[in-house]
Amino acid sequence: MDTPVLQQCFAPQAIEARSFAIIDSEVPEPRPFCGAHWHIARRLVHTTADFDLLNHIRFHPQAVEAGIRALQNGCTIFTDTEMARSGIPLRRMTPLGCTVTCLLNRPDVVHAAQRDNTTRAHAAMNAASSELAGAIVAIGNAPTALIRLAGHLEQGCPAPALVIAMPVGFVNAAESKALFIQQNRVPWITIEGRKGGSALAAATVNALAVMALESSPAAP
Repeated sequence: MDTPVLQQCFAPQAIEARSFAIIDSEVPEPRPFCGAHWHIARRLVHTTADFDLLNHIRFHPQAVEAGIRALQNGCTIFTDTEMARSGIPLRRMTPLGCTVTCLLNRPDVVHAAQRDNTTRAHAAMNAASSELAGAIVAIGNAPTALIRLAGHLEQGCPAPALVIAMPVGFVNAAESKALFIQQNRVPWITIEGRKGGSALAAATVNALAVMALESSPAAP
């Protein structure tokens, strides 16, 4: 067996730049996405090394604009898992004045989930329902969170600026995403089918944050 040839690339920024260049080279033009949409789609491929995602990523027409504007306005980002929250670094959020929060382990949420025999993600969406106006909601794990959010919107609750709808799995993941994109109150970014995950939801926020910082009036 031939010994693999390691690339001499160790600095974090250099590794990321080289990774993006490889993705660009392996997805020749015309690509399935362009501009800001490609910026996000490429980062999702970078996060997973899964080029098949390009067949399943979908954007609401106003999603990117809404997400960037919300971030530049210093919005709150609600995540359905601590993993997604941890994947959105302060180095990107602090300059924008944004905060990232996950209500999953808050005592009242834990109690409500136990009382109602439901998931904590479902209970967390209930707890956050009055705080969602202008926020970004990043759901990468729990279909129950996305289903509950769709219910809140149907009932006229405050609408977030953007929903990143990427729950993963075999029970209601694909169905919850298909249900959510039928609503017409909130822009969304989603991955159709079973694929998704906290890392992808966080990566989508990060891609939007990079663009928000680059296009900010305060940017050099």
